[in-house]
Amino acid sequence: MRADRLVSLVLLLRQHGRLSAAALARELEVSTRTVLRDIEALSAAGVPVYAERGRHGGFALLPGFRTELTGLNHDEALALLIAGSRRGAQAFGLGSALASAMLKVVDALPESYRDTAADAAQRLLIDPETDLLSRRLVTDEVPDAVVAEVRRAVFAGHKLRIRYAAVGQAPEWRTVDPIGLVTVREQGYLLATRAGADRTYRISRILDAEELDEPAQRPDRVDLDQAWQERSARFRTGGDQVAVQVRVKSARREDLVGTALAVLAEETDADGWLRMEVTFQDPRHAEWALWQLAMSAEALAPQWLRVALRDRAAAIVARYEAPVDG
Repeated sequence: MRADRLVSLVLLLRQHGRLSAAALARELEVSTRTVLRDIEALSAAGVPVYAERGRHGGFALLPGFRTELTGLNHDEALALLIAGSRRGAQAFGLGSALASAMLKVVDALPESYRDTAADAAQRLLIDPETDLLSRRLVTDEVPDAVVAEVRRAVFAGHKLRIRYAAVGQAPEWRTVDPIGLVTVREQGYLLATRAGADRTYRISRILDAEELDEPAQRPDRVDLDQAWQERSARFRTGGDQVAVQVRVKSARREDLVGTALAVLAEETDADGWLRMEVTFQDPRHAEWALWQLAMSAEALAPQWLRVALRDRAAAIVARYEAPVDG
């Protein structure tokens, strides 16, 4: 860990030219005392780092202390910087590693590419935390120690013990054969098998994890994209899912599709509204999704959904018909 921190310290000084001990401590997430000890260790190892006194002082490297990665062209460098701006690595506990890697990439770029690629990357924003309606993306919070254990088992090909909290159930330990990791909309999933049956676990629901020494029973090669599509298809057609026929304004189509599990059929009516058949996880999910669309949608079938929405609307009317006391 300290070796990685020393490398990061050198790269920070290379990129910024001069930084105070406090600034370095913030970037490295350590104390200023640790930074000073690291500076001493670098000096003892022959790295030409020196201190400048005064209000605008700090630590810097002697000019010319730099290496370059000459194999990248401008577009390749830009692609790496853009990749570094995505937050998917957070789901797998690799956020700090990604930041460190991007720092090394920027530092190693040839001088002719460094400024232009960095400036171009600043003008592209990928997957912001909120959309135009200020709705925040939901990002899983997973302890680093847990996700690191899961990640090690996946890469090493070892069996994995996890204490998993399935929805509506008490957490329990289970042993699985990990296949791979998938991130979807900032949420991480572990693809695995258990007793030979396919299983998909949401990483944020893994409370504890332990990599075992026993080799996992899994194929040598796997097409994760294909595996995810197959599991997604099974998920969309299993359980207590319900199919709903609905008319929706074309301007609200994406709102409906964004909450539904799947679109089974779609056509345009003469008035421009869309007539669609979609599936939801369960009746409660269907009622909630159609209620959000208010007058921009109409449930056509099944009849129980129309009754549920009518009763909910009637309850709202009854509440607001009565004057407020006082």
